[in-house]
Parts: sequence; C-alpha cells; structure tokens
Amino acid sequence: MLSELHITDFALVDELSVRFGPGLNVLTGETGAGKSIIIDAISAVLGMRADYDLIRTGAQRAVVQAAFDLSDAPEARAAAAEAGIESEEDLLLVTRELQASGKSQCRINGRLATVSMLRALGHTLIDVHGQHEHQSLLSVSRHLDLLDAWAGPEVMELRARFAERFRALTSLDEQIEKLTTDARDRARKVDLYQFQIQEIDAAGLRDGEEEELEAERLRLANAEKLFLNASQAYDRLRGDDALLDSLAACQELLEGLAEVDRSASSLLEPVASALYQLEDVAKELRTYRDSIEFNPERLEEVQERLIAIQHLKRKYGDTIAEILAYRKQLAAELDGLTHSEEREAELRQQREAVHAEITSLAERLTQLRYEATGRFQDEVETELAALAMEKTSFRVALEIGALGPTGTDRVEFLISPNPGEPLKPLARIASGGELSRVMLALKSILARVDRVPTLIFDEVDVGIGGRTAHVIGEKLAALGKEKQVLCVTHLPQVASRGDLHFTVRKEIQGERTVIRLCRLTDEERVDELTRMLGGQEGSAMAREHAREMLSRSSGGAER
Repeated sequence: MLSELHITDFALVDELSVRFGPGLNVLTGETGAGKSIIIDAISAVLGMRADYDLIRTGAQRAVVQAAFDLSDAPEARAAAAEAGIESEEDLLLVTRELQASGKSQCRINGRLATVSMLRALGHTLIDVHGQHEHQSLLSVSRHLDLLDAWAGPEVMELRARFAERFRALTSLDEQIEKLTTDARDRARKVDLYQFQIQEIDAAGLRDGEEEELEAERLRLANAEKLFLNASQAYDRLRGDDALLDSLAACQELLEGLAEVDRSASSLLEPVASALYQLEDVAKELRTYRDSIEFNPERLEEVQERLIAIQHLKRKYGDTIAEILAYRKQLAAELDGLTHSEEREAELRQQREAVHAEITSLAERLTQLRYEATGRFQDEVETELAALAMEKTSFRVALEIGALGPTGTDRVEFLISPNPGEPLKPLARIASGGELSRVMLALKSILARVDRVPTLIFDEVDVGIGGRTAHVIGEKLAALGKEKQVLCVTHLPQVASRGDLHFTVRKEIQGERTVIRLCRLTDEERVDELTRMLGGQEGSAMAREHAREMLSRSSGGAER
C-alpha cells in the first residue's frame, strides 16, 4: 500500500508530507482547493505523463517521493525483483524529479531507473480511476484477464497449461520456418560446405605440420652454409692443430704435474672433463655434417606445400588447428542441412500433436468462459443496481478468433446505461458519474482477484446524491476492507465512511498560494462534514447530522 507521500515544489505545493493508512482514506476540500494536484503527484511518481509546467513557479525542480509497503503486494514484489530492485523489509521508495530544464530523474530504492520502469512497477502498485482516464478496466486487453481470474482456479490452471503448450507450438513453428524459409539458400550452403570440406580434406593437413615444414625448408635452403660451418667446426676440433689434440697434450702435462705435486691434481679434472665433452661434440658434429641433405627437389616440394597451406589459411583460419576446427564445424552444419528434410518432417509431426492438444484446451477454456460470463454479468448488474443504475445492462462479449497465448477468445465488457441504448465499450461511456459507478461496481466484485493493493478514485461522486451516495460510501468502505482505497470526494456520505480523513486547503503565504493537506481529528471531521452538508441544512442541524453520520460509520469519530 501507499504508506507515505512527500511532495516538493509541485504545482501549488511548496512542501507536503502525508502518511496514509490501510482501509478507506478520504480527501475532501472546497472546489478548486487542489485535491486533484495530490492525485497528479501520485500519477507522476508512478511514471505517468507529467507536464513540466507543474514545477512550482520560481523553483528549478519538482520532487515527488512515495513509500510503499509491499507486505501484501506479491505481484509488486515480483515485479521489483524481476527489475533487479532489492527491497528491505518490503519497503519500496520511489522518487521522480522534474527539472526545469525539461529532464526527468527517477529512482527506485535509491537506484536510478527509467520512467518506463516506474510505469511498469506502478501498474502493480496503484490503480488510479479518474473520470475519463483509460485505466486497466478500460483496456480491452485486461477484460479477459479479469474474467478468467474471477472465474476461478480451474480456468486459471487451464489457462496456464494452455499458455505453456502454446509456447511449445510457437517454438516448433519458428523451427519449421527456419528450415523452410529459403530452400535455395540451403542448397547453396550445402554445395559450398561440401566444396570447402573436400578442399581441406584433399590437403591432408596435420596439426603441427607447418612448423615442421618451415624448419625443414630452412635446412634445405641453407644446406651449403650449414655443411660449411659444420665442417669448419669439426676441423677445428679434429683437423691439423686441432683443439682436441692440444687439450690431450695439455692433459698429459697436467698428469705429469700431479704425479710430482698433488696440489696440481685439481687442475687436471676440468681439463679432462672438457676433453671428454668436446670429443662427444666432435662425434655429433660429424654425424650432423654427414646428414645434411642437398636436395633441391625436396626443397621445391616443401615450398609448394607451405604455399598450399598459406592458401588454406587465408580462407579458413590463421593456423592449421583453426582450419581443422573449421572443417569440423562445417561437417556439423552440413549434417544439419542434409538432414533438414527429416528434421522438418519430425517437427511437423510434433506440431500436429501439440496443435491438437491446445485446440482441445482452447475449446475447454471457451466453454468455461461462456459458463462464467452469465454469472459475471448478473453480479455486475446487481452491483450497478445498488449504485442507482437499475436499468443498466452489462454484457461480456466473447468472440472466437485465432489461436493466441490465452486461447481463441476475445473478451470485451459492454454496457448500456439506459434502456433502449445500444451496448457500448466501457471507454465510450459519456457520463463521468456513470463511468465512476461502473468502475466501482467492477472493483467491488473483482477485489478478491485483482492484486493491485491500492485503488484511487478521483471524484467518483460526480452527479450523485441521496440514497446512491450512501450506497457508494458503503461500497468504498467495503473495498477498503480488501485493499487500501484513496478517494477524492464531495459527498459527506462517502467522507463519513473513511478510516482516515484528510482535507485539502489553499492558503495565502505572503503573495503566494500554497496547498496544505491535513489529517483531521474526530472533531475536525465533524467540522468538515458540517461544511459539506452546509449547503443543504442549517449549521446546527448540519453539525448534528455530521455527528450522526460519523457515529453510524465504522470509521467514525466515536469509534
């Protein structure tokens, strides 16, 4: 529910804070006192269109902040969670700032948000009913939802089952469409993929082959240089005046030293080790020199192979590993393309089965909805009769059309306020008073299924008085037991029913007009009701009447 509202520099409001409570909250005041400004502020913070002219004259920005208690609002909690908004202790703080520059800034629990996010969340928090505003009950798309919810668990469970199978049907249709969209394109891809696979396979590529070939190419291309260097190095070790001969002579001399002077024996070991290692080097060097291949034909083969690999790399990947991975991918896609006909036949068979299933579900849904419409119509007309619309006809138009996410049915609420007039859509009702009473009647019977926790009625009493006014007060009080209700009213019969009573007043401060919203005490309620009754009765009688009204009302002063 809406627990608190804070408004700064919005229209005629300079600074205003108010705490609302559960049940029926009534707002009264003189005509032109600015009651609609409070509703405009609530609408703005819920993401509705806000005119920047609403920024108070001389101010740079207008700020509206609303605090919501989500403890009894599961859909709002779910919507907030889906939007990634964390709410501590089921508290949601929504802020909208209108700037004189024409910009708007929104926050939800301190986190920046968009106006569309506010609007989406707002639909789960509050339903505002103005005289001619297109609210949820005026939206034809909502009528089927409301009828199904009112019809009960069997319909809702069947509808959920249908929706799940309809999603399956849609998925199958998308897969079939993908397979059949362009047969020529599929054939072209088959030819291309087959050619590319054949080209890669013909090359007989092996992972790591390019590195091996490049090393071989370098050896073959530099064979003469390699042979010359190896030969010269070997000659230095084993040729005339060879290093090994010198080291062997050095070793003999050191052995002679060691025989005479043991302290010289430490010089012998490193020379002997060096001689041993160099002898191994000389052997390996000779083997390497003798293995050097002078083969121009092999060099040409290697170079041609490398050129072929480069050609494939330009087309299919930067390395042989990437080319082979691409070939594997091609094979998988080719397999899918070449088996598409079998796959399509399989999908069509599945679709036929699912379509038969949802057709049966849709027929059952239609049957249950037809059965519900009569009871629903009777209940609405009973409520309307209690609201002094005894002659009103209310009908649920149910038409069967194409399959959709909710079945084959299109539902629209139609009404004829007066005998002899044709049935019309709710949105085309001309009288604001009639529209308000229809909204109230529908809300009364839908209160148990519509999960929006707060309802706002802006002047539901237009053109109403007498017995009907008492009935409207009773209806709003009854709604207040199911939900939080905020009601802007001119009727003392409605105001006396409020659990909380607020009055809106205009005051002059200096040369500026400001709006004040005050919660009334019990005695102040008597004063306000006396004012509201004053046009009909003398002051003393009106005051006594006001006390009697409050005494009779469950939300009265003597409670």
